[in-house]
Amino acid sequence: MTSDTRVVESGRDLRAALADDAAFEAWYRQTVTRVYSYLASRCLGDEDLAQELTQQTYIAAVTGRARFDSKSDQVTWLCGIARHKLADHFRRLERDEKRHLSMTVRELALGAGSGEWAAVEDRAAIADAMRTLPAAQRAVLTFVALDGLPVADAARLLGKSFGATQSLLARAREGFRRAYGQEADR
Repeated sequence: MTSDTRVVESGRDLRAALADDAAFEAWYRQTVTRVYSYLASRCLGDEDLAQELTQQTYIAAVTGRARFDSKSDQVTWLCGIARHKLADHFRRLERDEKRHLSMTVRELALGAGSGEWAAVEDRAAIADAMRTLPAAQRAVLTFVALDGLPVADAARLLGKSFGATQSLLARAREGFRRAYGQEADR
């Protein structure tokens, strides 16, 4: 077997495959069918999603190659990465669904008493008020108020301590109240 067609068997060989274009191409061709099949069987016929997640899997494998410890088969390792990418996808879908549901409920509540025009104006005022906040405050307010995440989860996402995130959230709420009040007064 030539170096570009042999099966990559160890972490050392994986690093070699990732260092050489021809070896990488051979490694990719040997593993991609199994990784794609794993994902396709879980994406319920959504080929575009399976392809996107496969691509994300290989990107994560290349960037995280130092974590491969050679204790498992490389395809098993890649499928583990693929499983995490699929989980990320489902978490993103869940957040989007919750956000959409939350926005729909708010629109219905706003539209019930003040008409659809007022709901559009209110959404614009909310967006304008959010834009006045610093990025970290916008992020924590979005994660906690819109996505419904606990403060501890928002803290992990932001890479801050729980206490620092609570303080940031308090400042964000106060800043939003001030900015939204000014928008509403106009």
